[in-house]
Amino acid sequence: MITDTISPRKALKKYFGFTRFKGEQEAIIESVIDGKNTFVIMPTGGGKSLCYQLPALMSEGTAIVVSPLIALMKNQVDAIRAVSDHEGVAHFLNSSLNKSDILKVKEDVTSGVTKLLYMAPESLTKQDYIDFLREAGISFFAIDEAHCISEWGHDFRPEYRRLKAIIEEIADAPVIALTATATEKVQQDIQKNLGMVNARVFKASFNRPNLYYEVRPKKDVIREIIKFVKTMSGKSGIVYCLSRKKVEEVAEALRVNGVKALAYHAGMDATMRAGNQDAFLNENVDVIVATIAFGMGIDKPDVRFVIHHDIPKSIESYYQETGRAGRDGGEGHCLAFYSYKDIEKLEKFLQGKHVSEMEIGRQLLQEIVSYAETSLCRRKFILHYFGEEFDSDHCVDMCDNCRHPKEHFEGKDEVKCILDCVVESKERHKSKHMVNILLGEETNEVKTYKDDELKCFGAGAERDEKFWTATVRQTIVLGLLRKDVETYGVLKITEAGMKFRKKPVSVKLVKEQDYSDVDDVADFNGRDMARSAADEVLYRMLEKLRDQISNKESLPGYVIFQDPSLQEMAIQYPTTLEELTQISGVGMGKARKFGKPFVDLIARYVDDNEIERMQDFVVKSVVNKSGLKVHIIQNIDRKVPLDDIAGAKGKDMDYVITEIEAIVGAGTKVNIDYYINDMLDEDEQSDIYEYFMEAKNDEIGAAYDEFDGDFTEEQLRLMRIKFMSEVAN
Repeated sequence: MITDTISPRKALKKYFGFTRFKGEQEAIIESVIDGKNTFVIMPTGGGKSLCYQLPALMSEGTAIVVSPLIALMKNQVDAIRAVSDHEGVAHFLNSSLNKSDILKVKEDVTSGVTKLLYMAPESLTKQDYIDFLREAGISFFAIDEAHCISEWGHDFRPEYRRLKAIIEEIADAPVIALTATATEKVQQDIQKNLGMVNARVFKASFNRPNLYYEVRPKKDVIREIIKFVKTMSGKSGIVYCLSRKKVEEVAEALRVNGVKALAYHAGMDATMRAGNQDAFLNENVDVIVATIAFGMGIDKPDVRFVIHHDIPKSIESYYQETGRAGRDGGEGHCLAFYSYKDIEKLEKFLQGKHVSEMEIGRQLLQEIVSYAETSLCRRKFILHYFGEEFDSDHCVDMCDNCRHPKEHFEGKDEVKCILDCVVESKERHKSKHMVNILLGEETNEVKTYKDDELKCFGAGAERDEKFWTATVRQTIVLGLLRKDVETYGVLKITEAGMKFRKKPVSVKLVKEQDYSDVDDVADFNGRDMARSAADEVLYRMLEKLRDQISNKESLPGYVIFQDPSLQEMAIQYPTTLEELTQISGVGMGKARKFGKPFVDLIARYVDDNEIERMQDFVVKSVVNKSGLKVHIIQNIDRKVPLDDIAGAKGKDMDYVITEIEAIVGAGTKVNIDYYINDMLDEDEQSDIYEYFMEAKNDEIGAAYDEFDGDFTEEQLRLMRIKFMSEVAN
């Protein structure tokens, strides 16, 4: 198999210019060169690629590298060509090539020039390629991103399941499988499916000591991302979003705020996508905003931050994506924004799948929920998930929970109660069911198993569900309970748990953060004021000013500015009309009509009290380019009935009215008299108009009650639009 007789160390210097291997790279490379099946579990940045690249360069024949993404192949091929004087040393063979390209690849493989041939599993299954490779000299097979084989992996690809049969059909050659993320269950799946149960296994520590892990509540998330990125000015970073639409929105918001950012997702033209990726790698832009398709195989060592706009669907995904930060050993900040609403969205995506796939998906989601909501050391939590023990004292404040510790309490009795309940219920239930037993909840499942007859039923009724869920989670991390993977998360007591039951000892538990009030704010138009305390003195001054203008103009106060807008002014301190338009509920029309005395008052207050405003973090919102809003305004101008506008776009009336309310709320006038006149006579309109003029607020529920149901909610909303458009704008 060997063509280059020098040692791996000398080959490393010859081909890559390095004098030392990292971790177990040398032993892994020797295993491959010796023709042994080899299984490598190594975190991102640990140097997995070298483990098959170097033996391929040293060996006779061509190594087949199975890789799941075309983008990954291109980068890997470019990297190998850079260390060789022959461009044919590495090729990829996939659907992006034309016939002449494919012919050139085959010529180089046949002539022995090509040492590494990258292929997608889909390409490898094509019979003409199988026939060609059977005649070529294959040194070994490298299965990159091997977790794709397992249904328990975070990126399951059914095509990977066929690899063993295809490999056997092509050549009797050794296999090296590599992954950056694999739980014990996934490891077993990989080895079993590739027929390499007896392979030599190399498992590096999953700990990345230079990465700082942080989770924040998902409140006003785009604004928070912009503020964070501005603190990392000039540094490279990746922002991950679940949807293509959100990728575009965040990228544009960053650009508007002076950050060099580009988008990357599968919906883009392939040329543009590749161009944006290269711009990031070549440091022409600082930030890539992407779906999870971006990053696999991207060899950029100086990524300084990875932000998750949306929480990923598994800890494996999260770990792999955050692992793209700080690969050079330098600073790496991993910031995730979390709302349980994201989890509910991901759960909906599981609907309609096979039962086992749904169960696996749900369990993986619950693990990421546990990570996001935990008050334990995040590093310890991640490493425990991958089966690695870690003393949280060694985290050295490199996660938010260790840097800002939460309150502790003595939990000996509570842990004992949980363990007793697990044993008493015969170790056959998942966490949620166990919590229901402790709370004394008579659910159908509890009754079916007659768990309401257990001694422990209701033993924890004085606490709430969140408390017991968190305590069960911490008991698992303490190693006293374990989740049985084969039964999708049924709780089993460990040997350490049995010892604890017999002789309980003091155990400190931490109070978990409550995420129940987190809002997933989709854009700049609905900011959550809970994230920061308003300046109460300024707020009262703004209220007083509003009252004065209200009396002078004979208008209700809410027509001028609503309370949430005043609260945000008392947080953001806008001192110009442009800054005022960044306040929720304030469009340019309203700012021009009512804003000047407010910004003048705030400017004087800021000067008088020497208040430092975070002007570096004044976030400019993206101009709303909603095609639907433009369509609505144009059709209202043409006096098209609103229900016809709704029908033409496949929307219901409620949706269209909500859009018109947003248009008017931003300060744009609309005239819908032509539609209202067909449903309400002049006297009825006058009565409703007069009500809104006199009312303390514009709540539809209060208006409905005032008129004893004489008017529908839709009629009242349309009249409120008419009133606000004529009076407020």
